[in-house]
Amino acid sequence: MGFWQAVMGRSRPKQADLDALFLIPSAAVTLQTAIGLTPTGVGSVCYRAAAGAGFAETQSDVVELITGAVDAPEVAVSHDGFGFTWLSVHRQPDDMGGLCTDLHAVNTTLEAEGFGPSLLCSLVPFADSAGRRVGLVYLYKQSSFYAFAPTGPQQRDNLLEIQVRDTLRDEIPMEQDLSRWLALWGAPGL
Repeated sequence: MGFWQAVMGRSRPKQADLDALFLIPSAAVTLQTAIGLTPTGVGSVCYRAAAGAGFAETQSDVVELITGAVDAPEVAVSHDGFGFTWLSVHRQPDDMGGLCTDLHAVNTTLEAEGFGPSLLCSLVPFADSAGRRVGLVYLYKQSSFYAFAPTGPQQRDNLLEIQVRDTLRDEIPMEQDLSRWLALWGAPGL
């Protein structure tokens, strides 16, 4: 923190560490062996779309970047009831490396084009044989992960969320402030 920031009581926002997304494949192995949760093959990035042609062009470029590869995944853009846009990528469940590379590309492209402040989170869902689902959520502005396990309309499995946190605590940066564990009702893949 600089002198003027200290005097004025301001601090710089924490920079997102998007490379943390590449920790998800090893975390997926840990979740599978420790809890029985396996990747679903879906991943998504949530952001608030800006008005105007510049953002629309950037979003179109991101979709084209991902779908232009030889082994291109399925990509979908949807909107939720809270005004956020979800760009979802669908790959084979065993291709966590490819999925995380796609999510990283979406985030870094939006950030490089000046839309970083619009990014909310990235989400990678997991499921077990009993049908329980949990999303591993990367908070862009906090550079940390948390678990979100919906069980029904406006209900969540807090014990599973805490179990995921405790299981991954030494492997990825887990958000310790539970007030930041946002509910992502209706998120793609959950």
